[in-house]
Amino acid sequence: MRHATRSQRLSLPTAHRAAVLDNLVKSLVTHDQIRTTHAKAKEAQRLADRLVTLGKDGSLDARRRAYRILQNRTLVRRLFVEVAPRFVDVSGGYTRVVRLGWRPGDGAQESLLAFTRVPAAKPATPGKARPQTPEPKTPPPGAPKAAEEKKKPKGLLEGLRGLWHRRKQDPAAA
Repeated sequence: MRHATRSQRLSLPTAHRAAVLDNLVKSLVTHDQIRTTHAKAKEAQRLADRLVTLGKDGSLDARRRAYRILQNRTLVRRLFVEVAPRFVDVSGGYTRVVRLGWRPGDGAQESLLAFTRVPAAKPATPGKARPQTPEPKTPPPGAPKAAEEKKKPKGLLEGLRGLWHRRKQDPAAA
């Protein structure tokens, strides 16, 4: 009789199961939501909630324990800087599992595993949201023609020569 074993085996050997769950949690931290089978989502939810709790702690030991699972410093930084601060005022329920239906290929029940709080949208700054294009300036009548209206090279070979040969610079212009 197997006492005190709450986790599901998922029909996988122990090492493979641990690797699958670690990868699911890595994807969850990266994308804030993942789509997987229901059994895997329920198991990954337990691990993800533990990681958010470590992220709320913020100590060096918590970072090292999170790194054992995530194996990526940028993901650990994202967990501690972006994900965990969303849940400072709550003491659990950081993720949710939503059933999506049955997968057409093999009939497995799919679920969506996502963090319960979505990241706050950054306010758009007016200057950076849409770059302003300057209005084209029209030259006054009688002004010399612009540099772009110079005489174009004649023929194909003349244009190719301009690509490979350097033009002699005027010493007075320099």
